[in-house]
Amino acid sequence: MTGLSEPLSAPLEVGFDYTRSLGPVHSRFATELSRRRIVGVRGSDGRVHVPPIEYDPDTAAPLDEFVPVGSQGTVVSWSWMPEPLEGQPLQHPFAWALVLLDGADTPVLHAVDVGSPEDIRTGMRVQVRWAEQRGGGIRDIACFEPATGTPAAPDEAEPEPVTMITAPVHLHYQHSASPEESRYLRGLAEGRLLGQRCPQCGKVYIPPRGACPTDGVPTEEEVELPDTGTVTTFCIVNVPFLGQRITPPYVSAYVLLDGADIAFLHLVLGCDAADVRMGMRVRAQWKPREEWGYTLQNIDHFRPTGEPDAPFESYAQHL
Repeated sequence: MTGLSEPLSAPLEVGFDYTRSLGPVHSRFATELSRRRIVGVRGSDGRVHVPPIEYDPDTAAPLDEFVPVGSQGTVVSWSWMPEPLEGQPLQHPFAWALVLLDGADTPVLHAVDVGSPEDIRTGMRVQVRWAEQRGGGIRDIACFEPATGTPAAPDEAEPEPVTMITAPVHLHYQHSASPEESRYLRGLAEGRLLGQRCPQCGKVYIPPRGACPTDGVPTEEEVELPDTGTVTTFCIVNVPFLGQRITPPYVSAYVLLDGADIAFLHLVLGCDAADVRMGMRVRAQWKPREEWGYTLQNIDHFRPTGEPDAPFESYAQHL
């Protein structure tokens, strides 16, 4: 294939909020943090672990003897963070430090808010700065700061148990597409579906790949495919989740375009979810031309064509 343009490159963001249940040990730790209290758990050798651990590191026995520890402690080691990253405890330069809390035998990792590397040292006394809003687990500790006197008093009110926390996960990076992927994406921007054929086995891949995964040889012949295909497998989505743009139930299906040898995942709409089936013939429903970009999202969804179902043998090798 000749005449390749410069590969496309764009920022890519992947993110979701991960919600997890805490279990009895971590729930107790998070609940105490919401009261401005810190607890550890005692192991079989008498050491107090902070944060608490669920099982003894020596015997693997469950641990349940909780021990209150102080909100002040000593810096065991540290490193300087001159340019904080998104989601870190502070958005100005700070120190990461291992802090051994009073009454604990294992240190906790957290941020220490000091002005410069000259303002922190091993052996320095620090204390917790509590977050204004609590109930988020370890984030209830906003950071540590140099100890100045009597630590803040804990809340006396009995809080609701903290049994779940939400941890946001985000990844930002610059994605550079391969030459083959770039031609595919430029084709989508023109309303075309471009695949590539293996010269040895004849299989057509969309999105295209630089080499055939079956034979390992370069895929050089470009193939333009129609926007019609067959549902090979599918699932009905019934569970709502954060960021969902369609109200359940709806269908997420693998669609095998006519002439292709690999199916890709997309939505099937335009009919009742219960009517979607393997072998159903579908056609792409494109968004308005002015909304197109370098993305498969130019196709809003696939919808039934009304044709007879494809025979199972025609897609049996593509499940």
